[in-house]
Order: sequence, then C-alpha cells, then structure tokens
Amino acid sequence: MQPLPMGLSHRNPRRSRLRIVIGLLALGWLSASQCATLSDALGRQVRVPDQPQRIVALAPSLTEILFFIGVGERLVGVTQYSSYPPRAAGIAKVGSYVDINVERILSLSPDLVIATVDGNQPDKIALLEQAGLPVFVVNPRNIRQVIDTLVTLGRLCGVEQQATALARNMSARVDAILAKTASYPKPLVFLQINAKPIMSANRNTFLHDLIRLAGGRNMTADEPITYPRISLEEVIRRKPEVIIISSMQRDGDFDASLQQWMRWPAIPAVRNERVHLVDSDLTDRPSPRVVEGLEALARHLHPQAAWDD
Repeated sequence: MQPLPMGLSHRNPRRSRLRIVIGLLALGWLSASQCATLSDALGRQVRVPDQPQRIVALAPSLTEILFFIGVGERLVGVTQYSSYPPRAAGIAKVGSYVDINVERILSLSPDLVIATVDGNQPDKIALLEQAGLPVFVVNPRNIRQVIDTLVTLGRLCGVEQQATALARNMSARVDAILAKTASYPKPLVFLQINAKPIMSANRNTFLHDLIRLAGGRNMTADEPITYPRISLEEVIRRKPEVIIISSMQRDGDFDASLQQWMRWPAIPAVRNERVHLVDSDLTDRPSPRVVEGLEALARHLHPQAAWDD
C-alpha cells in the first residue's frame, strides 16, 4: 500500500467528512450573517459583516485609527509596535507589520482583518483569504488620504457618522495650517531620518507631504531613490534653512545629532539655530496623530505665524 501524503493519516471517512462540514460551516458564517460589500484600495469587492466584532489590524497606524473612531475594544489582534493608545499594548500580537503570523491570526477567529498595501506581504494576505477571512486593504499615501481612510474604516465598522465628524475636524486643522502659512516664504527643509549614514526622503513619501503642507520645500524631493543617502557635503552645498531630525533613529541621541550639525555654521539652519527634533510617531505613521505632527512641523518652519499656545 502506498504511504499517505505528508499531513494525512488513516481516518474514519464519516468522521473526516463531519469535520469538513463543521469547518465549512465555521468559515461560512459570513454568508449567513448580515453583510455589506465594500471596495478596498486594491479595487476588490470585499464582503464584510455590518458590525464586525473581532478585528485584527495589521499595522500600528490602523490600530490607532480604530481606537480613534471608537472601536478599539473590538480589536483582538494587532502587530508589534502598536503602542498607542497605551491600551493597545495588551492586545494579542500577530507578528510584525512586514511579517505577520497567519496561524496566530487564524487562532484568534477574527471576523475582519484590515491590512495595508505598504508593508503587509501579499502572499500572507492571500493565505488569510484562502482560509475564509474577509481582508480589507487600505493604502493612505498622504494626509488627505489618511482622513479618507478614517471615514472608510468608520463605514466598515458601522460607525461612519462618528468617523466622518472626526475626519472633518482633522481636515479643518490641516486647512488652518495652510491658511496660517500661506503668506510666508517656504524655507528649504532637510529632513534627516537616519544619522549613519545620513538619509532623507523624496517626494514619493508621506514625509514629503508633511513638509509641503507645513509650508516648506523638501530639499531631497527630486532624489531618484525614495529614502536616499545624502552626504554631509551635499547638505552643506544645498544650504537648507531648516533641519528636522526625526526621532525614528531610536538608537541614536538627538543631542549627539544636534552637536554634529552645530559643527557646520556654513549651513543656514545651523547658523540660525533652526535644527529641530520631531517625534516620528507623529510624522511617520498614517494615523490621526499625524495632524499633531503637521502642526509641530509647521511651528518649526514658520515660528513667525500666529500660533495658539
């Protein structure tokens, strides 16, 4: 007799069929419950329950959004570094943003998984879908799209009215920044996201959109690489008027980075003491707190504007 393929064993056929039926019924709950069909960022029509109660979020930014719109208590799984709000720390972890654990997600029995185009692995998303889970994908690439995503996820979770009100407030805050900075010259900004080597971000990034909306010009906007390495000589040659150091270099020390720049007074930003630190959690994550990051950045770029204390 030929050996059975790996993973199979001799079983009672009737019992095996019963297990299969039970499994299919478990995965087929979606067709029996009240559902809605929504289009995601990939243009797919995703069928989801009207009021999902067990949600897995596959990026820290998604975790923040879901808490912000008032459905954080429905989260049963989040990725590593989902540290905000503090309550998120106690939720089961399902791997990292770029390497999710499919088995862990399945063990949590979610009725909805929310993923992102930027970061989550397509093959693992496909595995979740093959297991019968509805996976809704979002892809916010700038602040306005973050606000739109807020509304989309509100609709997805059955709290569209609340999410829409929050989104309007965020839009108003962005518009207020644009109005306050519109009449001022736009300083040339060098954004440092890494110290060794020195790295920045081009126009195809979320960070570029922040600099633009804050009323600045991104020094590395036209670099061909998304996160280019920049030599010290190039920074000196380009003479940025403001240098922003992102705290994403978590193993680094802001004071040490600041002192490195202060050795080069030929750079206008250094000479005029316009080297500043920004919290990367406020500027790098496409989450509601990004408006706080934008406001902080705008104050650094335009201290002369009429800011509320």
